[in-house]
Amino acid sequence: MLTINVALLLAVIVFLRLRRRTESRSRFDEKLTVFTVLVLGVLIAPTAAGKGILDFLTQLVSSLSKAGQ
Repeated sequence: MLTINVALLLAVIVFLRLRRRTESRSRFDEKLTVFTVLVLGVLIAPTAAGKGILDFLTQLVSSLSKAGQ
């Protein structure tokens, strides 16, 4: 039986949608992309990968703020 990881599928969809040219997007198309990205974020957030991404971004922002002082 084949299983599909929904977060991975949404990540591929977002990648393909963002590769398109900006001029050819309608307002509905932009709203659909934003909605898809939000759903992807909700799916990734509670996982171990989401927590790892959050930890990485926290360390990155912390180091950047220290470098700016």
